[in-house]
Amino acid sequence: MSNDQTDTIELESGSRIQVASAMDSGDEGHLSPTTHSHSNSVYETRYQKSLRHYLTREALPKESHYRNLNSIVDGGNVRPTLDDLHNNTFREQQQSTGADPEAQATNLRGKVIKFGWIEGVLMRCLLNIWGVMLFLRVSWMVGQAGLVYSILIVVMANVVTLVTTLSMSAVATNGRIKGGGVYYMISRSLGPEFGGSIGLMFTLANSIAAATYIIGFCDSLKDLLKYYFNNAQVLDGGLNDTRIVGTITLVAVLALAIVGMDWVTRVQMALLFLLIGSQIDFVIGFFMGPLDDLERSQGFVGMTSQVFSQNVAADFRKFDGEQYGFFGVFGVFFPAVTGIVAGANLSGDLKDPGSAIPKGTLLAIGITFVTYIVYPFMLAGSVTRDASGNVTLFQDNLNTTDLLDNPVFTNVSCSKNGEGDVCEFGLENSFQVMELVSAWGPLIYAGCFAATLSSAIASLVGAPRVLQALAKDKLYPGIYSFSRGYGANNDPVRGYILVFVISFICIMIGDLNLVSTLLSNFFLAAYSLINFSCFHASLIKSPGWRPSFKYYNSWVSLVGGILCLMVMFLIDVVTAFITFIVIIALYLFVAYRKPDVNWGSSTQAQTYVSALKSTLDLITVEEHVKNYRPQLLVLSGAPGTRPPLLDFAHTITKNISLLSCGHVIQGPQTQRVRNSLTRRAYNWLTRHKIRSFYSIVEANNLEEGSRNLFQLVGLGKLRPNIVLLGYKSNWAKCDRLELRSYFNTLHEALDMYFGVAILRVPQGLDYSQVVEDEDTPVVMNGNETTGAAVAEEIKRNQSAGQLSQDGTGSEASTPPGSPQAERAGTAAVTSEPSGVEALKRRASLANLYRGPGGVELGKDVLNNITTFRRKQKKGTIDVWWLYDDGGLTLLLPYILTTRSQWSNCSLRVFALANRKDELDMEQRSMANLLAKFRIDYSDVIVIPDVAKKAAESSKMEFDQLIEDFKAKSNVEIDKENEGVVISEAELLGQREKTNRHVRLRELLLENSRDASLVVMTLPMPRKNSVSAPLYMAWLETLTRDMPPFLLIRGNQTSVLTFYS
Repeated sequence: MSNDQTDTIELESGSRIQVASAMDSGDEGHLSPTTHSHSNSVYETRYQKSLRHYLTREALPKESHYRNLNSIVDGGNVRPTLDDLHNNTFREQQQSTGADPEAQATNLRGKVIKFGWIEGVLMRCLLNIWGVMLFLRVSWMVGQAGLVYSILIVVMANVVTLVTTLSMSAVATNGRIKGGGVYYMISRSLGPEFGGSIGLMFTLANSIAAATYIIGFCDSLKDLLKYYFNNAQVLDGGLNDTRIVGTITLVAVLALAIVGMDWVTRVQMALLFLLIGSQIDFVIGFFMGPLDDLERSQGFVGMTSQVFSQNVAADFRKFDGEQYGFFGVFGVFFPAVTGIVAGANLSGDLKDPGSAIPKGTLLAIGITFVTYIVYPFMLAGSVTRDASGNVTLFQDNLNTTDLLDNPVFTNVSCSKNGEGDVCEFGLENSFQVMELVSAWGPLIYAGCFAATLSSAIASLVGAPRVLQALAKDKLYPGIYSFSRGYGANNDPVRGYILVFVISFICIMIGDLNLVSTLLSNFFLAAYSLINFSCFHASLIKSPGWRPSFKYYNSWVSLVGGILCLMVMFLIDVVTAFITFIVIIALYLFVAYRKPDVNWGSSTQAQTYVSALKSTLDLITVEEHVKNYRPQLLVLSGAPGTRPPLLDFAHTITKNISLLSCGHVIQGPQTQRVRNSLTRRAYNWLTRHKIRSFYSIVEANNLEEGSRNLFQLVGLGKLRPNIVLLGYKSNWAKCDRLELRSYFNTLHEALDMYFGVAILRVPQGLDYSQVVEDEDTPVVMNGNETTGAAVAEEIKRNQSAGQLSQDGTGSEASTPPGSPQAERAGTAAVTSEPSGVEALKRRASLANLYRGPGGVELGKDVLNNITTFRRKQKKGTIDVWWLYDDGGLTLLLPYILTTRSQWSNCSLRVFALANRKDELDMEQRSMANLLAKFRIDYSDVIVIPDVAKKAAESSKMEFDQLIEDFKAKSNVEIDKENEGVVISEAELLGQREKTNRHVRLRELLLENSRDASLVVMTLPMPRKNSVSAPLYMAWLETLTRDMPPFLLIRGNQTSVLTFYS
């Protein structure tokens, strides 16, 4: 068969793809698909199976690979990993059917109802925007503001909603939108804090709004009974009528919602036709003109230039005891156009939300904008501002006045200022003007009924869906039960019941005028955040911001958000502040709970952008000694193996400087293992509230890995300047190559101008064999490596690959009579709180640390692990500032004293004297220097006789330490043993230094055996002069059987200054 032979395969959409045949050659390079359509269709299953013979490893692009962002950890039908393709570890996978995993996971019965853009968005937005305000407040707005200002108000209101819709359309088309509407869009754009606050507010606002709409329906019904049925009443014509009719209506709306969205749509379609019919009735009545003298006496005189000219200008006046102005009237009208999210709130019930929401909402705004512009013109030209409604006076004036010459004569028979007969009719006095102008008045009432009931239905149906989405995300405690859906459409029945209860309580109150402006502010707050989310996503330029809707501008969105905030304050300053307080309170509550969600929000992207900018800006900042900060790289291994070491380091760096954990493992390892170790490390750091970075490198030994860490850890000026290690307490018994590696690590750090610090505690630092990490490794892909295998790899790396610096299992025994033996069992360096506080603290710490199998650790072990987490007893931090290393030996203990754990400890400073006969001068000089450094201390002690010969018993202890490392002859010092054995020449050459360190031990035992912490200048390991075992013997001599001991060596650069 020729390589040029092609097969034509047809896709689901009807488009075709040509595939070159490669059966004979088996060459995957001959597979060259050429699509003839840009359709989003997926490949047919049979086509996928036919290609599996050739593409044994590669996967074709499929929608299911991108649908579920967590598929990489689900172990399901996913694309091959990089390890599968790059390494020889591939296993044949079961091909995905392409079905939506969400649909497969939910076993629901019944017909799934999804709506298109007309019935799903356009119809619902029209019903909400053409609300009861259309019939009751447009005429009043024309009377108060006049035609010019009325048009300006309508334009301004629609500009706000149009800009918001453009922003909402951009957000809605930036990926797949699920159920939850505005809440879903804001939470996925700005994060759970803003989304959670708006979601809860939206649920409550819609619940109350449903009650207000039903109360409005009841009021219209009572007016209808009053004017057309001779003051008929249900009970008393007042509040009780509202409660009875409102409850019956609310139950009917609830029943409709529970029946299903299909019936909801049918009813709303009927209400929309009724609403349109009532508007047609109004237009017909306008062209017909007044039918009798009663209508004329009430102000409807037909289209005339005189009336039009009088209604062009504004005539702001008091209404219901309140003086209105332009912004007051604007605040009354604006809620009429706030129904733009009615379709978006049902995003989960739409076939294609990304297309339906922009299309339906924008068209609804356009249609309603035309009506809100045209109707003021009609009213301004045909209805007077004031009329008496007195037919007799009208007819008397008609006999003496030519109506055509003076069509507004009806004004003279009443007073608009409250004196005499008050005007009851006209644009400024009556809300029934549209009913007056219409051809058949009852149809206007029917339109009011349709407007109120449709809005009530939309609120009662939309609020539970927002609550359901909010409950699924678990942002608030106690609401997760509302996430459950019923039926094929996942209807939130429990949410329906909750909204019903809230609305029922509000209907029983009967008068909700006090909260109506608050509801408008809640909606405006949501609109403002929609605009801001669009602006913010555009501003940070995240590659993930790719909305298919292109007709938006980020700066216009920002202006839209500001306009929404302005409108909130224009409507009512008090309710605007209440809204802000509610949002801030809910925001802080969600932020405090720190929900475990990862939605790729723009606030997360902003964190990256801000960090990147700050890091780059930091490069240009010149270093100064006053701005020096100790930035620590801790060779901790896996953080959970050495808790005291990290606790101590974090005490120094908390809230002031950089902390990084370095982990050296034996490689090479798979990326799966590296990812799992990294995830576990950050989980451990988060649980223990330690703010640190974590870096992992592969190497053959500690020396090589540390060199890599020293070179690579950090970014720009955010790089470590101090290396902190745990003391290698098993140095005398470990493999000599391991000892040399540890010793050379110190050389590597000093060669790269790091400060070096070594911490030793009596109980040791390594608890890897005592504490079990409760975090279970995640299986990144179940097709190759099992969870047990990953766990085993990690365990192996922690034992063999951790390259321990602290062999607690080989801790040297405690000789009788030593300070450690005398202080055994006393928990010497920490203070134990008593009573209930102690029990609570111990319980919280016990939850952080568990033994193998989850067993509870003993009190002594737990105390040792948490040594540096607990408040220290009243005591001292003894600083042995032996040599001037730049001041680091003094700075670190000073920082410790500023921490709450060490606040009970004062500094004692020990220094060496140049001359024995000048002790007082040396002491005053050191005290003066500390005062200039502004460092508080309790005592300054100058050591005069450090060069004095040590006692013979001390020398004998030292000789025992190095006995096994002494070279028997020069032949023994070969290349393999170089640096790990001690020659006679070395012992002779370092005789004075050895004596000095042995003498220092005697002084330490004399002065600092009861200190809370000892800090001493680290002896300098001079290259090619001192071997690893001799140097470690010096450190062992200084630190053995002592309290917690920190050896520090700066890089000979000043970190302290007394200049301002």
